Amino acid sequence: MQKLRITIENRAYEVLVENISDPSAPVAAPSPAPAAPAPVAAVSAPVASAPRPAAPVAAGAGDVPSPLAGKVVSVDVKPGQKVAAGATLMTLEAMKMNTYVYAPREGVVSAVLVQAGDGVEEGAPLVRLD
Repeated sequence: MQKLRITIENRAYEVLVENISDPSAPVAAPSPAPAAPAPVAAVSAPVASAPRPAAPVAAGAGDVPSPLAGKVVSVDVKPGQKVAAGATLMTLEAMKMNTYVYAPREGVVSAVLVQAGDGVEEGAPLVRLD
């Protein structure tokens, strides 16, 4: 059994934790749980919040937006290339799974706005079709 302190919503609590994954650990007799945990003095130091990411750039007319946030694995088209509706434009990776981005319509690639290795947010423009 280990005595630990956890903080939830700026209120600290002392808890006893038993490591059940270690078969050699001695087993202590269970003790009755208190009706409500007694709060411990809250930490008065300010908690720094993580910086918020910038809002993604909205895709404009002719832009093919990213269907999800992820990393660009490969770009399969080049500027000036003609593409048919449904042609694979690029591959994105999110949560160790690949997602293919297809051309929503027939057109000519006027710009590739990302490159392999780039991180993209959902809705960010990837390719511009004319």
